[in-house]
Formats: sequence, structure tokens, C-alpha cells
Amino acid sequence: MALYEHTVMTRQDISAQQAEALNDTIKTLIEENGGTVAKIEYWGLRNLAYRVKKNRKAHYSLLAIDAPAPAMAEVERQLSINEDVLRWLTIRVEALDLDLSPILARKERERERDRERAPRSGYEEIQ
Repeated sequence: MALYEHTVMTRQDISAQQAEALNDTIKTLIEENGGTVAKIEYWGLRNLAYRVKKNRKAHYSLLAIDAPAPAMAEVERQLSINEDVLRWLTIRVEALDLDLSPILARKERERERDRERAPRSGYEEIQ
């Protein structure tokens, strides 16, 4: 089986839950056709560099997939039918990267930094 990184952009009008449900649908399609999904990352609603089908934003998702080529062909066929999908990109890779993507790693660092800067709740002891 081949290894793939698959990125999906969905319309801004749908909810985050609907975007993640699409990821689950893709995972089910892959598993039904003899493949596995090693990682699913939902990147959230992000701004686009230019309009795509009249949308200024899109929900992004990244999937790390180990599947035969016919399984990926079926996934791409299903995505081309789905009206909520703006674009997708499938890239064959030599090895799957199961670490956090740079986008999610940056978000995690920002969350930790914000937690450190936030004032502590509760009463401080006065000495």
C-alpha cells in the first residue's frame, strides 16, 4: 500500500462538526477499501489567499493515510461530488509524519504562552 497526505478544504458555511463528520466519512471510505488512517488533524476555519468558489475562508483538514491507490481514487471521486468540498490535495509520501503539523504546533505554543501570561485566579497571600 502507498502512503499519502491528504488535505481537504470545505466551505465556510458549514460548521466545524460537519467538517469533522466529512473527515470521518473519508476515514470510513478508506477503511472499507482496505486502508488505514494514521492521523486526522482539523486545522479550523482559516482565511484563504484568494476567493475559491466565492469563499473567503475554509475549514482545513489534514489526513495521513496508508491505502491502496483505488481507495484514494474512490475518496477523490466522492469529494468531487460533495458540494461542501472546495478543494483537496493528495500527495504520495515516502513516510507518514505522525507529529503535529506546524500549524497545530504553533497553535499549541500560543495556548501555552497565553496560559503563562494569564493572571492567576484566586487570592494571593499578602506577606
